[in-house]
Amino acid sequence: MPLATTVHVILPRTLAVAGLVGGAVEPSNRIGWVTPTPSMLRLQQLLAQQGYLPLGWRASGTDVPRTAAAQAAAATTPPTGLFSWRYRSTPAELIALWNAGHANEITRGAVMTFEQANGLAVDGIAGPMVWHALLADVIAGRRHTAPYSYVYVHQRLPQHLTLWSAGRTILVSPGNTGIASRPTKNGTFAVFEHIATGTMSGVNPDGSHYHDPGIRWISYFNGGDAIHAYPRASFGTPQSLGCVELPLAAAATVWPYTPVGTLVTVEN
Repeated sequence: MPLATTVHVILPRTLAVAGLVGGAVEPSNRIGWVTPTPSMLRLQQLLAQQGYLPLGWRASGTDVPRTAAAQAAAATTPPTGLFSWRYRSTPAELIALWNAGHANEITRGAVMTFEQANGLAVDGIAGPMVWHALLADVIAGRRHTAPYSYVYVHQRLPQHLTLWSAGRTILVSPGNTGIASRPTKNGTFAVFEHIATGTMSGVNPDGSHYHDPGIRWISYFNGGDAIHAYPRASFGTPQSLGCVELPLAAAATVWPYTPVGTLVTVEN
């Protein structure tokens, strides 16, 4: 049975069913239990080993055998080991997000990347289906080989976006964030929708509506906020309604590096 799952078994006839310690016997034709809940630390260990994190992980002793029983046991009782950053020049903004054994945006983004790669519903939550697929990949020796990418946006003037991937800076481009009445929210968010060309609609600050078809290179990361190309006379100052606008060539460069699960940090 998958981890963290409620299981019900219907018996062919009513029996005297005892509790776990032999007490509280009751007649019943149904028994049920919840399979063990896996640990956040083991999730991170496996995501690191499978190539979904900007960190690697190595067990202190012998690694867990690639069998269903051994991996299921380790999921609830993680082995000891050490995380290490995979790239020498990892941005400080990304390093600050990491917290081994605790939920964080790096882990959530990695889960979203895994879900997208495995055809699962993308919600960033490591539920039973995610664990089932992740353990199957581990046992089969399948790994994620795409480079790890990260985007950070600086709102202090002149505003700009930096794209980092696999240990090097790919691009630094001027960009525009939101105006005072529609600011771009600071924080770290995972890309949840990745569209080469789309239509963006909404309401302007004056209450009028806008409908802009043909917007290129869109990566939504926080509600209606996205990184995308937009034809402006200048870049580097607040001009958008919350999005991060880039020149067309820069947006075209950034887009392939920002699939679902990629982290975007917006800071002052």
